[in-house]
Amino acid sequence: MADQIPLYPVRSAAAAAASHRRAAYYSSAGPGPGADRRGRYQLEDESAHLDEMPLMMSEEGFENDESDYHTLPRARITRRRRGLEWFVCGGWKFLCTSCCDWLINVCQRKKELKARTVWLGCPEKCEEKHPRNSIKNQKYNVFTFIPGVLYEQFKFFLNLYFLVVSCSQFVPALKIGYLYTYWAPLGFVLAVTIAREAIDEFRRFQRDKEMNSQLYSKLTVRGKVQVKSSDIQVGDLIIVEKNQRIPSDMVFLRTSEKAGSCFIRTDQLDGETDWKLKVAVSCTQRLPALGDLFSISAYVYAQKPQLDIHSFEGTFTREDSDPPIHESLSIENTLWASTVVASGTVIGVVIYTGKETRSVMNTSNPKNKVGLLDLELNQLTKALFLALVVLSVVMVTLQGFAGPWYRNLFRFLLLFSYIIPISLRVNLDMGKAAYGWMIMKDENIPGTVVRTSTIPEELGRLVYLLTDKTGTLTQNEMVFKRLHLGTVSYGTDTMDEIQSHVLNSYLQVHSQPSGHNPSSAPLRRSQSSTPKVKKSVSSRIHEAVKAIALCHNVTPVYEARAGITGETEFAEADQDFSDENRTYQASSPDEVALVRWTESVGLTLVSRDLASMQLKTPSGQVLTYCILQMFPFTSESKRMGIIVRDESTAEITFYMKGADVAMSTIVQYNDWLEEECGNMAREGLRTLVVAKRTLTEEQYQDFESRYSQAKLSIHDRALKVAAVVESLEREMELLCLTGVEDQLQADVRPTLEMLRNAGIKIWMLTGDKLETATCIAKSSHLVSRTQDIHVFRPVTNRGEAHLELNAFRRKHDCALVISGDSLEVCLRYYEHELVELACQCPAVVCCRCSPTQKAHIVTLLRQHTRKRTCAIGDGGNDVSMIQAADCGIGIEGKEGKQASLAADFSITQFRHIGRLLMVHGRNSYKRSAALGQFVMHRGLIISTMQAVFSSVFYFASVPLYQGFLMVGYATIYTMFPVFSLVLDQDVKPEMAILYPELYKDLTKGRSLSFKTFLIWVLISIYQGGILMYGALLLFEDEFVHVVAISFTALILTELLMVALTIRTWHWLMVVAEFLSLGCYVASLAFLNEYFGIGRVSFGAFLDVAFITTVTFLWKVSAITVVSCLPLYVLKYLKRKLSPPSYSKLSS
Repeated sequence: MADQIPLYPVRSAAAAAASHRRAAYYSSAGPGPGADRRGRYQLEDESAHLDEMPLMMSEEGFENDESDYHTLPRARITRRRRGLEWFVCGGWKFLCTSCCDWLINVCQRKKELKARTVWLGCPEKCEEKHPRNSIKNQKYNVFTFIPGVLYEQFKFFLNLYFLVVSCSQFVPALKIGYLYTYWAPLGFVLAVTIAREAIDEFRRFQRDKEMNSQLYSKLTVRGKVQVKSSDIQVGDLIIVEKNQRIPSDMVFLRTSEKAGSCFIRTDQLDGETDWKLKVAVSCTQRLPALGDLFSISAYVYAQKPQLDIHSFEGTFTREDSDPPIHESLSIENTLWASTVVASGTVIGVVIYTGKETRSVMNTSNPKNKVGLLDLELNQLTKALFLALVVLSVVMVTLQGFAGPWYRNLFRFLLLFSYIIPISLRVNLDMGKAAYGWMIMKDENIPGTVVRTSTIPEELGRLVYLLTDKTGTLTQNEMVFKRLHLGTVSYGTDTMDEIQSHVLNSYLQVHSQPSGHNPSSAPLRRSQSSTPKVKKSVSSRIHEAVKAIALCHNVTPVYEARAGITGETEFAEADQDFSDENRTYQASSPDEVALVRWTESVGLTLVSRDLASMQLKTPSGQVLTYCILQMFPFTSESKRMGIIVRDESTAEITFYMKGADVAMSTIVQYNDWLEEECGNMAREGLRTLVVAKRTLTEEQYQDFESRYSQAKLSIHDRALKVAAVVESLEREMELLCLTGVEDQLQADVRPTLEMLRNAGIKIWMLTGDKLETATCIAKSSHLVSRTQDIHVFRPVTNRGEAHLELNAFRRKHDCALVISGDSLEVCLRYYEHELVELACQCPAVVCCRCSPTQKAHIVTLLRQHTRKRTCAIGDGGNDVSMIQAADCGIGIEGKEGKQASLAADFSITQFRHIGRLLMVHGRNSYKRSAALGQFVMHRGLIISTMQAVFSSVFYFASVPLYQGFLMVGYATIYTMFPVFSLVLDQDVKPEMAILYPELYKDLTKGRSLSFKTFLIWVLISIYQGGILMYGALLLFEDEFVHVVAISFTALILTELLMVALTIRTWHWLMVVAEFLSLGCYVASLAFLNEYFGIGRVSFGAFLDVAFITTVTFLWKVSAITVVSCLPLYVLKYLKRKLSPPSYSKLSS
């Protein structure tokens, strides 16, 4: 069906011009990598029909031919706005930002990164200046701190508005009350903010200083000298000891290890906890002594600094030998900064420093995060400001623009300025601090730390959760679970059988008379006494275990015994080869699990170097195998191989193991492999297929000559080498299938289940292999058992991406698995389409992601969906992603604390995220929404009263309440009860966790919207009107007491309104209510001079006798009842007729 759809290339003139420009760009690239790309791009452009063909955006394309494809570039869909319309609809913003960007670019021209030639030990020979090798995580410096913090505060409309209002009080004609009524709250807010930022900044400064002042040994002509990490330059020769951090990007020249190689830990760079093997440059490793590095004339040519941590191209040249020695350098000769040396002492030459190191280039600058709730409140304050201006203009108009009306307009603006409450920021910031404290004190999630106190409400609004895999969902601990031989399968409970088989097969070999040929195979055949079947199973197990024990890249490492002091060079002889002293190191934890398992069944790997390895049999005999060739694992080949020669029998065997997809075509025909791989994958095990092939001496010699020839070729080296290796990979004997389990963190499955029910979409971004990622996605129930998985095929150009996206569009409700490279290609051409499709998937898994790619995906999701994202990870490689998300959560794990230090919230286990979001996220958001709206209501009600008062008194711009009453109203009289709203909760924590579906309501943002805000505005206008008119109606004769009466009724109304808003009472709330009431009653006696009208109190001081009269009390009570009772009735009816979803549960 799909093949018959006519494909109409939509080629516009613009597109054609663009392709010509692109072709021109590549052809002008000159020699270098651009040049050989040129040919490919020209080809692509000649067949560019596909390139320009729009991507199908709807299913209907299959039914009717006319609406086949919506045109792809979105620019064609939207009509271009022209002229004034464009300027008004955001053009001005665009112009301003463009100008600012241009100015910034002019001010800080970025230095172009170039390839470089680095002479060993001669930093002074560098042609250009390189950046300092210092780490800097601070946001500000001494000069930018105050302006920076003030800018961050005053970019909020609310604070800026108050600054203007406060400044206006210095003008005598506009002065309305005392200066402190305006400056005290503003000063308090700024002081708190500056103090908080200063403490954070100082902590960052201390952390950086600690890193930059670490000491390293630098090799000079005069010997070793100590240098600070920040003083290291390009060209220096640096010595790094075991367990020391590598300070800058280096090329590995020498090591104390005999093999000429060392292990490094890269968990802070790529998040993988396994050790990586690095190889020293052979020319410098062969030099007799360290000092000889200065006696040779050599240089390293290194490519320009770039992001990719998995690749490096360079050359090492020694000039003073005849002929000059050239060695090619690759990723295995490099030591990147932020990694840690795990074995021996290494010496390297520094090639990149500071900002040009891979680790720094892969981290993004932290940005100040602003919560969605703050943005929404900022919008509402703008609406209030509009209302304020309209109200003031109406007042002046009703005055008839008499006298100096513009001065009156300004006075009205100031009189009504309480519409926008300054206490809003104070209350919200204190509220946020309270939520942070509650989260840290929660006993159900011990060890949780709130590092960014400004965004706890974000936890209640999340739609996308992006998680790392290794160490976040899994513990990164591999356990061997299953061995399958085709006819028989062994699990954890039957491993002892394997042990006895291995023991028997080696005992049989030794029990033979010494005259016999020691080869094990003929011997076992001569034992005719045992039954046929038994023998074959036993020998097959023996072969399988031997293959697993030989085919790997694991190195046993022995810790030197305590008491042996002295250099590692000499400690070798005294090393303790006992079992408890041995640890295994490899580039993949799967490998270690397999070797540990062979040790448990009796065949132990005791030593290994680049040329040989030794195995110890159950009886204690040591077998030595010579390593002839190694074919390491790559993500393309998905398999690894090794050719070994048994020293005792001189038999040459080629062993191979790999993923079932790669191996199924290589091994001999069988009928069980595919089915069993499927079964194991469903159990969440990582499968490896093991096979072998015995080679004769002639076959091997022939292979070796072709292999070394292919390795020397200059063109298509990788292809030629692969072709030679493939000539061996034919008709191999299938030995067994192994299953290894990567253990999940505690309670990962129920937690993911809970998050899914809460409507949160989970994406897994990992640097791991595709197979592993898919496996964990299944075992952690990230992808449910019934769901299909669509594995996105690798794509390299636009055409392939186009076809693959169309194939993916036809799938419904299936999880997507895509690799980083394919993702990059799709995002280059079809960003919008890919994100739109991926967002419809129940789950997405991105494997082989670099740290920058992770951050890029988060940013894309935020921009395209406009929904809130949360990133969670535990390694240094997750920092960029955590900082890019709206809300970043770090786990303190095995991979160090880097992620948890950079995150907004730090937790100790993945399962804690459930409670953090469902309970604390919910409460923080609901409480802040109620608090924010209530504080606005408090300002609106008093402004309404002021408006009524002014209109009664012939529109005079005279304040109704004096300065202290106004300050007291916002603070001492109503602060405690209003702030006690931060203790309110609508649902008990147990209910929120039991019914995660309640969380879905929060993401719609209904607790704080224009609708709820308007309801509060109407309440405020109603209450303000009733209070003021009531006071004026009931107090005809004692008119001077109007202030005292209305203010008392106002305070009582506010206290009753707090009680109306609360959903669950807390004893502190009751205390706050009575405390405020007490404060007010006490102050009536002392502050009587404030209870007059206007600035001059008309000489009417409040007499205590009047307050205590029954008349005063019943009139105040009557006004209060009229203002509050209708609202209580309405609330009761609403609860009865349309109760919220959570109340149905709690009843």
